[in-house]
Amino acid sequence: MVFKCQSDSFLKEFESRVISCEKTEVIFTENGKLVKKDMHAVILEDTILFPEGGGQPSDHGFFNNIPVKQVIRKEDKAIHYTEKAFNVGETVKQIIDWERRFDHMQQHSGQHLLTAMLEKKYKIPTISWWLGEELSYVELGAPTISTQQLKDTEDVINEIIRNGNKVTVQIFNEDTPEEDLKEARSNRGLPNDHKGDKRVINIDGIDSSLCCGTHVNNLSQLQALKLLHSEKKKNKTLLYFLFGNRVIQRLNTSIEREQKLTKLLKNNPDEHASLIEKLQKNVKLLNKNLQSVLKDIALVQAKRLNETCPTPQYYFYHKSEADPDFMNTFIRELGRSDIFLFLSTGDDKKDGNIVLYGNEKAVDDLKNLICDILQGKGAVQGNKFQAKVSKMANLIKAQDYVIKYFKEE
Repeated sequence: MVFKCQSDSFLKEFESRVISCEKTEVIFTENGKLVKKDMHAVILEDTILFPEGGGQPSDHGFFNNIPVKQVIRKEDKAIHYTEKAFNVGETVKQIIDWERRFDHMQQHSGQHLLTAMLEKKYKIPTISWWLGEELSYVELGAPTISTQQLKDTEDVINEIIRNGNKVTVQIFNEDTPEEDLKEARSNRGLPNDHKGDKRVINIDGIDSSLCCGTHVNNLSQLQALKLLHSEKKKNKTLLYFLFGNRVIQRLNTSIEREQKLTKLLKNNPDEHASLIEKLQKNVKLLNKNLQSVLKDIALVQAKRLNETCPTPQYYFYHKSEADPDFMNTFIRELGRSDIFLFLSTGDDKKDGNIVLYGNEKAVDDLKNLICDILQGKGAVQGNKFQAKVSKMANLIKAQDYVIKYFKEE
């Protein structure tokens, strides 16, 4: 079946009757997490909400103001998931999330054009493609693609977009002989369980492909192409791209970022890179000097502890700006293990590092309790325990347990 969304991708509202509605459990992604929800699987006589397939995500929209956030296709049926039940025979008004739909149309039609030009110019085939929330990519059957090839491809495609070639759809019934479809580039755009009529997307003078997705009707609606970067994947290449409104959105984001950097760095954009390189070198030099100073502090503190009389049972020391090397330097300089050391570095409230060192039994008795209090995880080696922790705000509480431990010995 060719859905209404496929025969008229620009239709934003439509009415259709409910032919089935069943309660079911569905797994959704919300805020990056998978969650299960009890939903209603609604099937209509026809739909303008595209069901996920052919590399294109599903549309979002509304049924009588009830949100529809997931649509899947099963053979020749589109299944819409809603939190509200609908009666069989009820007429439902569908409203499409047009911003999402048009974005998907731009990326999908753009992908057809990009794939066609790469095959035509460089004999590089597209194996698959992926449409993401912010970026899309084509997976190319080539181990690499040169910078010059990318530039030339981008230039040619943007010229074609300016020419405004027409994009049309032909529909063939499922009994159409394969030889009548031989001019279509491949069956790659059809799901494996496709059933019913077949659609061929034609880009005038450029490409003809079997596809189930939604498309623009003129290449000028793509506005522009920006190729971002390529990424090697074994003997293949992922080529990331943006079409249409995504190019404008990326440009707006880049301009805002540039303006913020200009304000922070107090120079013009052409000098941003050179000034940041200079600042990085200065930071490295300052950090090197800081580590040298901290090493001297560790040596001084260890010497003072060695000279303390009488010798204490335990010793606490925290240095927020130091790193684990500071604690290791302290231990080496101290050169003894008869004093139980509880050393710590890092943020006074959040993340940090600790070392417990000294009597092996005391280290073993205290390490798990200290890690629980400071919410950390580490490893023990002989009479030394090192750990990364995430709640340094509890440091005093942890030290109190060490004091209590040695009083009860």
